[in-house]
Amino acid sequence: MNIIRVKASKSYNVIIGNALLKDSGKYISEVIKPCRAVIVSDNNVAPLYSQTVKTSLESAGFTSELFVFPHGEQSKSHKVLLELYDFLSEAGVTRSDCLIALGGGVTGDLTGFAAATYLRGIDYVQIPTSLLAQIDSSVGGKTAVDISSGKNLVGAFKQPSLVLADTDTLSTLSDDFFTDGMGEAVKYGMIWSGELFDILSGGNIRNDKARLTDMISRCIDIKREVVENDEFDKGQRMILNFGHTLGHSIEKTQDFSGLSHGKAVAVGMYTMTLAAEKHALITEPISEKLKKCLEANGLPFETDIAPGTLYENSVNDKKRFSDRINIIVCKTIGKAEIINMPLEEYRKLITE
Repeated sequence: MNIIRVKASKSYNVIIGNALLKDSGKYISEVIKPCRAVIVSDNNVAPLYSQTVKTSLESAGFTSELFVFPHGEQSKSHKVLLELYDFLSEAGVTRSDCLIALGGGVTGDLTGFAAATYLRGIDYVQIPTSLLAQIDSSVGGKTAVDISSGKNLVGAFKQPSLVLADTDTLSTLSDDFFTDGMGEAVKYGMIWSGELFDILSGGNIRNDKARLTDMISRCIDIKREVVENDEFDKGQRMILNFGHTLGHSIEKTQDFSGLSHGKAVAVGMYTMTLAAEKHALITEPISEKLKKCLEANGLPFETDIAPGTLYENSVNDKKRFSDRINIIVCKTIGKAEIINMPLEEYRKLITE
């Protein structure tokens, strides 16, 4: 078991290991006084793990409720959020109670935003069950829902009280969902750690439990350091969005029913790197190495979406400021840079 301490505006532990769910109540009771706990989960994850967590919570002195919503990105919406608010109100949840996000990134983002806003803020715990959520979205305190104009445009910063990353839950993931998480893992190698990138370039992470746990811990520790340096995304934390501006554009263009998030980010990373090379923003030829790493992990690297459409659907991004936008490029593997450019220059970068 590995424990990583995140020292943000609210400090908390990220615990990585196997067989954590059956003792989740004990771990949670060490940071939150036993109270009413509402487990929030989707209809894929709840049948697998909610009873284990519920039993553990109740054995630790909590009373528990379960809110289940339809799985998928479409549920990261104000409609489901309002349904969750109503459930919390009807269950008599107070400011001394807590929420438990049991599931992947959609569940964590939705639950975290509800925790940030219901009664002006209550405690919540992240129990991520997907690879993407374990290595990325469960840590750092970003919460949000989507609106028609784009992904994650309505949200809040809300740090969890605890993150429990039980690696046993990854065994139930389909190959497709596991591969999706690897897109974010490759991102961490590109922006921060050439050593991690080299490890990932060998592929076959899923079948080696020791390498998998090591990779998860490395990714979380990278995010910990970035978040501690820039919790509210005003500077360095923007590098965590490498591949995301175009990735979110792909997801929006496909109405969130095409490429999944991690795969869209993979395409976004490669597309941005190739464009940066062609426009001499970077001089080291790294796009081919990135392409091979993506392929080794079963990830896509290109899309048939027209460049003009990619541009149009990416400019309503959180990294845009008036008529300029921040883009993230990696000038070498393991080091990312934020480049601020006029929108017209960005348009040429993407479309030409």
